[in-house]
Amino acid sequence: MKLLAMREANSPRRELELEDFWPHKGLIVFKFAGVDSISAAESLVGCELQVPRSRRSKLQAGWNYVSDLIGCAVFDRDREIGQIDHVQFGTGEAPLLSVRGVHAKLLDIPFAEAYLERIDVQRKQVRMKLPDGLLDVNAPLTGEEKREQAQSRDKKR
Repeated sequence: MKLLAMREANSPRRELELEDFWPHKGLIVFKFAGVDSISAAESLVGCELQVPRSRRSKLQAGWNYVSDLIGCAVFDRDREIGQIDHVQFGTGEAPLLSVRGVHAKLLDIPFAEAYLERIDVQRKQVRMKLPDGLLDVNAPLTGEEKREQAQSRDKKR
């Protein structure tokens, strides 16, 4: 099976042929054609492995591939927030959508079922109903909030 290895978003992809795989200490070890030494294999550590779109399995209703979400416009009710730049895993119970806002600001939005209204990958849209104030978590402090923080620090000294 052919896979694509990518080190970082928008970096060149390297095509690899999967020869074999096996479990090892709770993980899966992959053996790729032409990668015949530990040092050659170490060059692949941290790479994202991608299955070509033509070889992907059909998913159950309600499931989506991350690659289908990237570039989707995110809406909070009827207001467009921005486009999905990437998806972070391991940050909590729900993955985080990193959304590039309309002012180029990056917003982290939990990809939680409770907030999700619908996903339309054909139209490249993710519609959500976010709790009030969620988008303000990443907002820069106002002048008044900065003064209050400074006063609080001064009192502690």
